Amino acid sequence: MTTNTRTSAGSSKKPKALITEGLRFGRFPITAVQPVVDGGKFPAKALPGEGLVVGATAFREGHDQLGVSAVLFDPKGKERQRVRLAPPRGDRGKGTDRWEGIITPTGPGNWSFAIEAWHDRYGTWHHNAEVKIEAGIDVELMLAEGAALLSEASEDSARPSSDRRTLRTAVVVLSDTSLSPEERLAAGFGPEVTDVVERQPIREHVTVSERFPLLVERDLAGRGAWYEFFPRSEGAVRNHTTGEWQSGTFRTAAQRLDAVAGMGFDVIYMPPIHPIGIQHRKGPNNTLIAGPHDPGSPWAIGAKEGGHDAIHPDLGTFEDFDAFVARARELGLEVALDLALQAAPDHPWVESNPEWFTTRVDGSIAYAENPPKKYQDIFPLNFDNDPEGLSKEILRVVLLWVSHGVKIFRVDNPHTKPVWFWEWLIAKVNKKHPEVVFLAEAFTRPAMMHALGRAGFQQSYTYFTWRNTKTELEEYFTEVSQKSPAYFRPNFFVNTPDILTEYLQFGGPAAFKIRAALAATASPLWGVYAGYELYEHVARPGAEEYIDNEKFEYKARDWDAAAESGRTLAPYLTKLNEIRHAHPALGDLQNLTLHHSTDDATIVYSKHKTLSDGSKDTLIIVVNVDPHGTRESTVSLDLAALELDPEDVTHNGGFHVDDLLTGESWEWGEYNYVRLDAHLEPAHILNIRRSHS
Repeated sequence: MTTNTRTSAGSSKKPKALITEGLRFGRFPITAVQPVVDGGKFPAKALPGEGLVVGATAFREGHDQLGVSAVLFDPKGKERQRVRLAPPRGDRGKGTDRWEGIITPTGPGNWSFAIEAWHDRYGTWHHNAEVKIEAGIDVELMLAEGAALLSEASEDSARPSSDRRTLRTAVVVLSDTSLSPEERLAAGFGPEVTDVVERQPIREHVTVSERFPLLVERDLAGRGAWYEFFPRSEGAVRNHTTGEWQSGTFRTAAQRLDAVAGMGFDVIYMPPIHPIGIQHRKGPNNTLIAGPHDPGSPWAIGAKEGGHDAIHPDLGTFEDFDAFVARARELGLEVALDLALQAAPDHPWVESNPEWFTTRVDGSIAYAENPPKKYQDIFPLNFDNDPEGLSKEILRVVLLWVSHGVKIFRVDNPHTKPVWFWEWLIAKVNKKHPEVVFLAEAFTRPAMMHALGRAGFQQSYTYFTWRNTKTELEEYFTEVSQKSPAYFRPNFFVNTPDILTEYLQFGGPAAFKIRAALAATASPLWGVYAGYELYEHVARPGAEEYIDNEKFEYKARDWDAAAESGRTLAPYLTKLNEIRHAHPALGDLQNLTLHHSTDDATIVYSKHKTLSDGSKDTLIIVVNVDPHGTRESTVSLDLAALELDPEDVTHNGGFHVDDLLTGESWEWGEYNYVRLDAHLEPAHILNIRRSHS
């Protein structure tokens, strides 16, 4: 629905309703507004300070000029930003009637935005006067119309007095018949006048779209570097005589937090910390029979000690957990806890609420299966038998952990639960605790992954793990940055306990560098699972996961020995996170632009952001995605996307770039030779050195 007024923005005149009031089309049609999710049924996602691409298709009859703006409203409904939209760079001159611009919300809350289309009186006069006076047609009439238009605008009390003086000065010159038509016209076209009109256009017949919802969430909902470890492995000790292990605890795991924080990570994520079932417990490497001292999979939740609201006694007490959370907070880390909605056969729910599971015809409870895989140690939940009772119990569990300082949940396999449940749960939790963040671990079909984002998940795992070639990466980067950011925030994990890709298995240390550089720069969210910095790459034969998998056993890593020998990627991960923290451009999702290279294994993309003080932060990332050798190419840059004037670049002989990874500097231009040796340094992260800096 649109509304319409006759008057200019800022005018003190009372708007007069038009006959089009209440019709589907206003005076000027406004369609295909973005970002809008399902017609506004769900709010589009945004972050504080994020440059959000907003756009619409707007057009009019005839040849007069149309102006289009986006207006941003804060949670109280107050206008906070008004941005003039323009045709996208790729659409200019094509007549698509598409308009785009950037709006930037400043803080969390339920914001909204609207699109305005209006008769651009100055733009229409400017176009007509330019064409007619050059042709010697209606010269005096065009000059008189310009003088009348600017005279009227100079009387608008909503304009600053300095702008009104500028307009009056132009009127005097436009009306001076002693001057040539060209001199008079130049006064109406001058930069001082166009600046005034650009800041506050001369508008008429303003058509306003409905307001569309925009949910702005805190930084860690869409920005951050994640680090995953198993607390039971951190500080675990093995008796070399008996072979038995003594589990690590929250107290010993807390000692590892300094190193994690030192690498610049923002979130420390732990798998489930609850009691682990005894019945059908899995042994090492997912074997069906566990020994008496095998710890089992943390995802097989529940035993006589308790279920999802309890802590595994080997890890410590709630007091120990609270101390762990507090220590993480002191170091600038937030704790993310795994929310795995499933139960071991000896979970208390199995006895207290068997209706929460699926009972087979023989009376047995169905365990989890993904043929040919079988998970006899896990019972899936069934939300159809008692949806209200089960939902309320899960809500209770989540709020319990929130009360212990957990503000982030990594949700295991959310695609195996009804989407309505997640919409309900996340809304319930966020209504009381809007700071709580949910990450969907949903490696499944796109429709389900996107539905979970619409339902409220703040972020999601992605297919990035399996996108390794230049073509695959370019296609995927375009998808997540341009096609789905309104509802899907991608977290680029480079590995997980379940996923060790062939690329990492056989790519050597270079592969680990390449994947980290890509993940840390292409998405505002990225993560690693412990051991990545040690280049752990040996897979279980025939599987895409680690041998001696930490899901089923303890793993003691000698971090000190790795540091002393230099065989660790920790300094590189640290450098990547330092770059991320220093460059706001890497904190936005939609500002990724692909550039061209002549080599089929060299990917080039940039991240550009104009900051609140008017300065510009621009990075060019060039990565050799072939971990086995050296690649040479010519890189061709889209200078407009970098906000560089081609004439200035040519006149000045190029522009300066500083490699943030190596400290080297070069003079670059539109075309640049690049050589990247994967075994030395497979990536450039180039910062454009602007004149203001």
